[in-house]
Amino acid sequence: MLVDAYPTEPGTDVDCQALLADLPASVGGLDKRGLDQDVPAAAWGDPPVVLRCGVATPDAFGPTSQCAPFRDVDWFAETTADGYRFTTVYRRVNVEVDVPAVHDPASDVLIDLAASIEKHVPAERRCQG
Repeated sequence: MLVDAYPTEPGTDVDCQALLADLPASVGGLDKRGLDQDVPAAAWGDPPVVLRCGVATPDAFGPTSQCAPFRDVDWFAETTADGYRFTTVYRRVNVEVDVPAVHDPASDVLIDLAASIEKHVPAERRCQG
């Protein structure tokens, strides 16, 4: 399976490698899939839930943006053409997860990813409110 190439933020390699090596074999009841290229990403199911590590903070995220906490990981949620995009916020490294609408509730995926993210991508602060 191919994942679109994307720019990663400088200094994210070590955290992303640790996270990718320790991701669960399934999320939201979907089995992990292999990737056809070397990118700091992972995928589960078909159509795939795709995790990208080392992404930039979303342009739409600002000081007054709402966060969705799941198991001690704060996410910024956006609606996409075919589902949802969640990006961790206030962590040393940003992790982005695209969840196609057919895999709703997306919260099941985020809950299954939380332990690995919490372990390998330290929080620098928490969302307010």
